[in-house]
Amino acid sequence: MKRQRSAGQSLAVLVVLGLGGSLATVPAAAEEPRTPQVEWGRCPDDVVAEAAPTELRCATVPVPLDYADPEGEQIDLTVSRLAAADPDKRRGVLMLNPGGPGGSGLTLSALLVAQGLPGSVTDRYDLIGMDTRGVGHSTPVSCGFTQDSPYYANIPPYAVDDAAVTAQAQVAEQAAGQCAGNDPDGRLRHLTTANTARDLDRIRAALGEERTSYLGYSYGTALGAAYASMFPERADRIVLDSNIGDTHLDRDGMRRYALGMEQTLPDFAEWAARRHDSYGLGRTPRQVRASYLTIAGRLDDAPVAGIDGSLFRLLTFGHLFKQAQYPTLAQTWQALHDGDTAAARGLATAREETADGALSPNDNALTVFLSVTCNDVEWPEDVTTYRRGVAEDRERYPLFGAATANITPCAFWPYAPAEAPVEVDAEGPRNVLLLQNRRDASTPHRGGKMLREKFGDRARLVSVDDSGHGVYVLGDNSCALNTATRYLVEGEMPAEDVFCRAD
Repeated sequence: MKRQRSAGQSLAVLVVLGLGGSLATVPAAAEEPRTPQVEWGRCPDDVVAEAAPTELRCATVPVPLDYADPEGEQIDLTVSRLAAADPDKRRGVLMLNPGGPGGSGLTLSALLVAQGLPGSVTDRYDLIGMDTRGVGHSTPVSCGFTQDSPYYANIPPYAVDDAAVTAQAQVAEQAAGQCAGNDPDGRLRHLTTANTARDLDRIRAALGEERTSYLGYSYGTALGAAYASMFPERADRIVLDSNIGDTHLDRDGMRRYALGMEQTLPDFAEWAARRHDSYGLGRTPRQVRASYLTIAGRLDDAPVAGIDGSLFRLLTFGHLFKQAQYPTLAQTWQALHDGDTAAARGLATAREETADGALSPNDNALTVFLSVTCNDVEWPEDVTTYRRGVAEDRERYPLFGAATANITPCAFWPYAPAEAPVEVDAEGPRNVLLLQNRRDASTPHRGGKMLREKFGDRARLVSVDDSGHGVYVLGDNSCALNTATRYLVEGEMPAEDVFCRAD
């Protein structure tokens, strides 16, 4: 059970928080004269290895732990740079964020280059990656989660019945208490989207730039929306890809994961139906969907190779992020559908061994996810609220709704939000380009529409008739790629919202 569960842990993490200071006392912009300049040097060894063959340079930027006390304790943020390839064409810096919250972004520039980031972009921008506050090489935080911890994923387990919600409440309360017990210095309460946006402005100033451009994916869209709203005069060209719909992830946002799965599974079902003779999951998309529900129900009653119904649903959700993962998902379904315990165990073991440890629980990522998510906004504290939501979403979104509506540690989080969530500011330059696939398991199209409405005329929405998580460079749509590249390189913002047909 432990080995198979770790695969689900990795998928969940990669997929989808009483302070004395008030918002009025927190400085918004960095104070330019007091910000030290960056000294670039060798990156940490793990960053060098992961970025290879791309060579990055790294540096640290000190920022206040508590912006209400800017002269108090400082923490270090580690940033990376891939310098503009053509100094004569250079126009500034492009900050990058891969999502999370809790994802390391130090090597994101190298990943994007490997995936085909156009040379016209790398010619003009220094690509600035970073580990945001609390993450990885940036004064990391820890709740002490381990392989054996009952809390192992940032998405709650699927609740098969009402009693399962009550049982999960005990796990969630224990996880929140564990975070409090491992936080003697009170650092976790300062991990918020607003503070991270303030960090971005400190980094901008440390780099000696008057303005910064930004490219963020998934939760990175919330951070980018917060930055563009808090520092409109500092924000240059902003690209937000796979949007969660606001400047923070709240309970409604997490419940939209279930909507995303309902909208995205049909793409896999159609793919699998065309390959029925190979995988035997159904000759029509409807039959494939029925196979999913059948397998999940069987595993609820009798797990196979340590995979129960909850983990099966989580594995399916994670594999819907990219079409390249469909064959692996189909193999897993086939083994579980046929009751082939040896094949199911072999597939899970092979995935873990070939990942070279990447499927182990990531305490740091889970800690940051919880801290930022719980600190950003108030979550309901009454278990009955979650029991009711699970019952509603089990009917409304039968594929995954009873997971994403389930109770999280935020219901028991020891710290109250220090300030209200950042409001999206519709007043400002028209400089926000939103990219969104029509079908995305973790950030459904509704998130892009929501942020488009909140930004008003400041933004334009590019909707792509495609499936998966990630559009620019990470996807494979020429219309979306060209639209975003023209904006980053030439500053050409579409006059109206754009619909990109599938290639």
